[in-house]
Amino acid sequence: MNSGKNITVQQHRFVKPRYGLYAKYVKRYLDVFAALMGLIVLSPFFIFLIIVGAAEMKGNPFFMQQRPGKDEKIFNLIKFRTMTNKKDKDGNLLPDEQRLTAYGKFLRSTSLDELPELWNIFKGDMSLIGPRPLLVKYLPLYNSFQRHRHDVRPGLTGYAQVHGRNQVSWEKKLEMDVWYVQHITFLGDLKILLDTAAVVLKREGISSGTSATMEEFQGTQEKE
Repeated sequence: MNSGKNITVQQHRFVKPRYGLYAKYVKRYLDVFAALMGLIVLSPFFIFLIIVGAAEMKGNPFFMQQRPGKDEKIFNLIKFRTMTNKKDKDGNLLPDEQRLTAYGKFLRSTSLDELPELWNIFKGDMSLIGPRPLLVKYLPLYNSFQRHRHDVRPGLTGYAQVHGRNQVSWEKKLEMDVWYVQHITFLGDLKILLDTAAVVLKREGISSGTSATMEEFQGTQEKE
C-alpha cells in the first residue's frame, strides 16, 4: 500500500473503483464476526470501563452523537465519554482542553474510547476499516471530491488514522479517505489494522499540535 506521503493534495479527480469479491461481500462478513467476537471477549473490560467512567464523569459514561455514514445516512455513534459537561457562567460549554479529563486523555491516547463502536460495526452503521465518521455539520462543507468519502461505511480506524491522524491537515486527511475508498483490498485493510496497533501503542497523533483534539473543518474550495 502506498504511503500517505505519496498522496498529494493536487489529486482531485475521483476514479470510480472496480471492487473485487472482498470489498463487495467478504469485508462485511468479517466486520460482523470481528465485532461480535470483540463484544463477547471484551465484555468484562467493557463492564469495568462503564463503572469507572460513570464514576469519573459523574453520570452516563457513554457519549452518543449523530454522524453521517455510508451514502450520508445519519446514525448514532457511541463512544466512552472523555469530556465533562462543564460550562461557563453564561451556560456555554468550556473549550475542549478544559473539559478533557486525565481519565479522558488516557482513553483517547489508548483509543479505548472507541471500543463501544464495535456495536455500531455489528449493527452495520460502520466497518472495522474505513474513513472515520465525522460531524454532520461538515456535510455541506465538503467539495465534490471529498464527498466520496461517504461512498463506503465509516470505520473504527482508517488509512488517514495511521498516516498522521490529527497531525495532518483536513485537506490531506480527507484526500486520504477518498484514496482509501478507491483502493479497498484485504491486504490493505490488514496492513491498516497492524499499523493501527502500532500507532495506538506509540500513542501518536492524538492532538493536532494547536488543539487538545482537532480544529473544526472549515471547508475546502472546489478545485478547478
